[in-house]
Amino acid sequence: MHVLYNVTVSIDPNSESEWLEWMRSAHIPEVMNTGCFLESRLSKVHGEEEGGVTYAITYVSYSQEHLDRYGREFAPALQADHSGKFAGRFAAFRTTLSVIEHFVHER
Repeated sequence: MHVLYNVTVSIDPNSESEWLEWMRSAHIPEVMNTGCFLESRLSKVHGEEEGGVTYAITYVSYSQEHLDRYGREFAPALQADHSGKFAGRFAAFRTTLSVIEHFVHER
């Protein structure tokens, strides 16, 4: 069963455009190119606290083994790149969710 890896980032509003462009053009493609994920979604969180704009990036991993491999082999360098580029301008936290059941609307 798939595992969801969610990264929630609150970014300084003055850096939002730069961050979004970098996430779309560099970071998310690099994460996807690891081969550990089936798909990803970039979402804006509504009702965020003052002082930042919040986004959720959800990656769908093929399995827990793939997510573990990502964490061991790729995440440290990719996270360091993000931290170096946007140091002091963001806060982030990560959540892992196990998919119990997947429902699809049929037309």
